[in-house]
Amino acid sequence: MRVLFVANVDFALRHFILPLMRGARARGHEVFAACAEGPLLDLPRAEGFTVLPVPMARSFSPGANLRAFRALRRVVRDIRPDLVHAHFPISGLLARVAARMEGVPRTAYTVHGFLFNQPGRPWRRALSLAVEWLGGRLTDTFLTVSEEEARDARRLRIHPHPVAARNGRDPARFRPDAEARAALRAEIGAAPDEVVVTALSRLVRHKGYPELLRAMESVPGATLWVVGERLASDHGADLEPDFARAAEALGPRLRRLGYRHDTERVLAASDIFCLPSHFEGLPMSVIEAMLTGLPVVATDIRGPREQVVVEGTGLLVPPATVAPLAEALNRLAGDAALRARMGAAGRERALALYDERAVVERTLDLLGL
Repeated sequence: MRVLFVANVDFALRHFILPLMRGARARGHEVFAACAEGPLLDLPRAEGFTVLPVPMARSFSPGANLRAFRALRRVVRDIRPDLVHAHFPISGLLARVAARMEGVPRTAYTVHGFLFNQPGRPWRRALSLAVEWLGGRLTDTFLTVSEEEARDARRLRIHPHPVAARNGRDPARFRPDAEARAALRAEIGAAPDEVVVTALSRLVRHKGYPELLRAMESVPGATLWVVGERLASDHGADLEPDFARAAEALGPRLRRLGYRHDTERVLAASDIFCLPSHFEGLPMSVIEAMLTGLPVVATDIRGPREQVVVEGTGLLVPPATVAPLAEALNRLAGDAALRARMGAAGRERALALYDERAVVERTLDLLGL
């Protein structure tokens, strides 16, 4: 079978969709992908996948989306896939419309977080719901990464049969590793007994960085490592003023590590993982942290509250707040035994629910591949 996977940007294809592409190829299918051109496509192309550039725009711009749609139709017409598996709201809708217009036998869609669940202007949330509702009419297999958003899809009649397929990561890559911990701390210049809180995500407002940076001012016993960068296609306020203020307040207790390909080593060298987002699907970074044996401090929102067992594998705090976040981080920073207990429980839970191999196999079965 010929399968075309469609994403919006190179970051998403590499970090979310590449494992599915590998799995589909391993089952004997001919695999193609389409998304916006970018440097992170080097890995899938090095592995022999054909990744076709499409000028995707992560916005509701009519002109930009018309150009992307025309390019997608050409891709679909040239490849003639048996299945188009689309991801993310705008690229997902364009891909499913193109697939229907070009007579593709089957379409599938995976929700990585409904935009209408994201805080924002009412008109934007309404438009997002309309996009998802329209796309649902064009979808044979409708998947979500979280159970809660599968219920949303059913309740709002976006699709009659949504299924939560979950996300997964490789437990052989993300695991406790004392050697990597010592080596990376030596490279960065962190003391062996220094308590490190790590945040790993794109540098955008809805990941909760303003709250986290302020909360760290009240966590004197810990250092914050920030891993990630802002994508060129990201929207919203620039966070540099927040980081500049935090650099003055925290001094050497703030380390910005940028985008890294060795996030497994960074997590292994950490003590606490924090993701104070305002909106998520089912965050990969939380899975990676749990597999690495880290306690997780996250916000009580869709996705993280499905992953984190409160008082068992981590702590949940209200979104967009500073004091509760500081309290949770202080509690873990000051209690090594609690960190160890929660981290061990988190790894056990992640192995049971979020093993990449099992998640990929289940997703491929749901796709009929």
